[in-house]
Amino acid sequence: QVQVVESGGGLVQTGGSLRLSCTASGLTFAIWNMGWVRQTPGKEREGVSCISPSGRNMAYEDSVKGRFTISRDNTKNTLYLQMNSLKPEDTALYYCAASGYYGLLPGPYTYWGQGTQVTVSA
Repeated sequence: QVQVVESGGGLVQTGGSLRLSCTASGLTFAIWNMGWVRQTPGKEREGVSCISPSGRNMAYEDSVKGRFTISRDNTKNTLYLQMNSLKPEDTALYYCAASGYYGLLPGPYTYWGQGTQVTVSA
């Protein structure tokens, strides 16, 4: 049984930082593309960042480029998202997800976590 569990969300002031973590079990983590997807009430899910199985290729949604950094540790089956210079518009429920395809679009993701809430106060 595949389990994807996110952690690290919370409340932070504008300009602050958070580091999200995601641990996946029940799958061969090292062969899966991984990504972070966020959603706010009333809006569709938005791909934030993705990373290839080896970690050599990464992509970011335009609004987070230069502020967010995705990384992975295949020895620990763990995905990370370092978020700096946070803005109120980054407030969302952040999901970790696994996909057989590389890309930011949320549709192809196969396995999803339950999400971790990030709230950025003005």
